[in-house]
Amino acid sequence: MIVGLLSDTHGRAELTASALGVLRQAGAQVFVHCGDVGGETVLDQLATVQAHFVWGNTDEPDTALIAYVRSLGLTPPASTPLRLNISNKAISVFHGHEPEFARLTRLADGVDPGPFKRQAGADYVFFGHRHVPYDRQCGTVRIINPGAIHRAEVRTVATVDLKHDLLRFWLVDPERPAELPPREWAG
Repeated sequence: MIVGLLSDTHGRAELTASALGVLRQAGAQVFVHCGDVGGETVLDQLATVQAHFVWGNTDEPDTALIAYVRSLGLTPPASTPLRLNISNKAISVFHGHEPEFARLTRLADGVDPGPFKRQAGADYVFFGHRHVPYDRQCGTVRIINPGAIHRAEVRTVATVDLKHDLLRFWLVDPERPAELPPREWAG
């Protein structure tokens, strides 16, 4: 199973559509947005792929927005982290601003990865917020940030092949014709 990751769209619906197109071309079968969605127009795009998502620090999920999410057939996140099980892999999704995420990153910086694995409760931790692609292995847990669509030096998304534990970052260029294959970003 290939998971497509994106984050920090900040209401940029056209860029979100381009990002989803890149992820589809890269083979994504499940889509996860790591927060800072930015409103209804981006949610409309996420609904086209039935994406899972978390709220970010700039999102303001009031009652009306939550009702809108449900009207699209999406599930509003009830808490953070969002916990998913995809292809028998436990996944925790954060935005990256949450106190619990800060505690996790402090544990990840420790010498013994055991406490991190127990606290994370996952095989993968996906997050956004920093607007920079990131990949780190902490014991048996892989920590991934796909980068950002808005306010990023380079706009990137990512795919994770869960069967082979293969991560690839992809460039999002709205000027690039959609019929061309996506371009991989190597950092």
